[in-house]
Formats: sequence, structure tokens, C-alpha cells
Amino acid sequence: MKILLVHQNFPGQFLHLAPALAERGHEVVALTDEGNQRPSPITTFRYRAPEPRPDPAVARFGTTYAEMTNRAHRAARAALVLRDTHGFYPEVIFGHGGWGETLFLPEVWPEARLLVYAELYYAARGLDVGFDPEFASPEPEKAFSVIARQGHQALMMAQAEAALAPTEFQADTFPPCFRDKITIIHDGIDTQRLAPDPAAEVVLPSGAVFRAGDELLTFVNRNLEPYRGYHSFLRALPEVLRARPQVQVVIVGGDDVSYGARPGGERSWKEIFLEEVSGRLDMSRVHFTGRVPYATFVGLMQATRVHCYLTVPFVLSWSMLEAMSAGALVVGSRTAPVEELITDGVNGRLVDFFDTAEIAEVLTDALARPMVYRHLREAARAHIVENYDLRSICLPRLIDFVEGRI
Repeated sequence: MKILLVHQNFPGQFLHLAPALAERGHEVVALTDEGNQRPSPITTFRYRAPEPRPDPAVARFGTTYAEMTNRAHRAARAALVLRDTHGFYPEVIFGHGGWGETLFLPEVWPEARLLVYAELYYAARGLDVGFDPEFASPEPEKAFSVIARQGHQALMMAQAEAALAPTEFQADTFPPCFRDKITIIHDGIDTQRLAPDPAAEVVLPSGAVFRAGDELLTFVNRNLEPYRGYHSFLRALPEVLRARPQVQVVIVGGDDVSYGARPGGERSWKEIFLEEVSGRLDMSRVHFTGRVPYATFVGLMQATRVHCYLTVPFVLSWSMLEAMSAGALVVGSRTAPVEELITDGVNGRLVDFFDTAEIAEVLTDALARPMVYRHLREAARAHIVENYDLRSICLPRLIDFVEGRI
């Protein structure tokens, strides 16, 4: 078949799927934003970046919809070139629905099957918005804006023949009228690469070296921000350092914002919460690395004694599953996306997202008694291998989804 994959940050969730489809003999072409220069073996076309974001003072609650339809327009114009200049007529279009890119493609190729990656459906209550009272807005306009952001998502789902979500939690955020369209298939974890290694050794950019067996506590996010519980972790950290005088802590993540609002002023969330606890932290034992190469992340997950992962009810990070696959003991937040994978005392530990005393207590106990928790680490890896393995489970199902057998 001729297959078009659409993602403004390609390959994104299609990292393994795209080459696998090509290896099966399909003609696979990607369409992405011109600013995305990530390498891929797949033939890639680029659309012109959308115009600047519409002025919120003018568009008001339609700002996001205008932004998404602007991107959809640029993607559709590039699609017309693909069709009329290159003679490309895909039988399947599979696009990430988060940025509106697929909205006009059925008008360019009306005969193609349209599949969408349904990552999360925005909601004014019950998910991330308002979950943390420290950052919740009492203004009704906040709920209005969230509902307005559903516009392109609803249109995307109405157009699609079928959709895919990586977890039950994420699929269930979509309204019942769309839920039956959604198949749940995770992107997959490379359990061969993310495997326990008792000889693991990792060198940080600072030159610090850690090995499997060290008393090491890790915390990893793309960016250090409240959505991923950075503030709760940091507030728990002084007690952990006091109780465990030999522990070393590695905190991986950038200073920007991936989700939620930016802090006011010039400081980052990282700086704001670090300043809050700075007088109570032994910074000789706390290592902020910024973002690190993937190989460094893998080494940290193999070496760590305890890995802390916290999140509001939102998209589940790949990193938590990768940590479990590598045999790390994950102490996670008792929130729906985490509870789908971790059962407290069976394959990890769960803590209240807001209870810094409980977080500190559980982290301290796990650091102090690694052999007591060994069976949880083994169970965590087994759960990922049995349910989320890339090659044996997820990738074959993803291929079947695109080829129309699911």
C-alpha cells in the first residue's frame, strides 16, 4: 500500500512503525513541519510552518482552533503538491491529531482511509485542569478555554475511520460517541535495550559516575514542571537526604515548559521550587543534569535503586515504562495513568501526588531496603515484557492496525 504518516514532529510516535511498514513492502511517506529536521530513513516531505499564533485578543476562545486550522491548511497545501506534482495517492493516512494536521486531508484524498493517533481529549474537569489546587484557576474562563480547545479534536475524531490510543486511561478521556473508534495499542518498549544490567555504569555530563548497586535516586522528565510533580518531589527531597546520608540524587530535565502554564516572571519552575528548598538540600548530593542523551538515560534506569515518577492525570510518559523495563523500582503517583500499570506492593509503589511526607517516607524505605523490594523490580520488568514489548506485542499490533486487520 501507499501510506502517508503525518506528524509535525515526525517520527514521534511513528519511530518504529514507519520503518517496519516500509520493510513490509509498503511505500511509506511522511509529512511534517519544515522546522522539524529529525533524521528518518522514510521519505519525508515538509509543509511550511504556520503563520504566527492568532492574536488571542481577537480570536479569544477560538485561538487554538484558528492555530490548528492554520496548520491544517499548510499541511493540505503540501498534500496537494504531493498529489498533483508527485502523483502520490495514499490508501492510508495515519496522522497525530494533536495539532490539526489531518483536518483537510480527506478533501485532498477522499478515497484514503484516515487513521488518527488519539493521544488525549481535553477536559475542563476530571483530568489535569484543576487537579493541583496550587495552580488551579477559579475563573470560569479557564473551563471555557479548555472546552474551546476540544474543537479540532472532535472534528478529527468525526472524520477518522479509526483511532489509536496508547493506554486505556488516554482512550477513556474521549467522549463515548468516539470511544468505540479507538483501539488501544501502546507505542511499545524496546525491552531488549531497556533490560536490567547488574554491571551498568553511567557517567553524567559533570563527570560523576554511578553504578548499579549504588544508593541512587532518580527523577526524570522532559522539563521540570508541576504537571510532572517536580514540586512535590523537590519538597520531599530534604527529608530523604536527611534520612539517607549516602544517597545521591540525579534529576534529569530541561528548564522549559512542556505542559501547563509558564511561571510568571523570569524564573523557571526549576528555579522557583529549588529556591523554596535550597537551604535544606545538600547540593553536593543533588545532580541536575538538564536533558541527557538517551544512552545516559538508559544507564541511569539500569543503575538506579529507586526511580520516582509523578504526574497529574495526563498523558503517561514513556520513561516510566522504560524504567520498569530496565528493572527499576518505580515509586509513582497514585493517579489514574500510573495506576493502569503499577499496582502498589506488586510491581512498584504508589504515593499521594500531594503528600510530600508520604513520598519521602516511601522513597526512604525503598532506598534503605533494596533486597526487600527486589521482587517488585522483577515484577515490573515482567509486566512490561508481557504486555508492552515492542517487537513481540506492540509493533505487530500497530502494523495490523494500519493494514486494516484490527
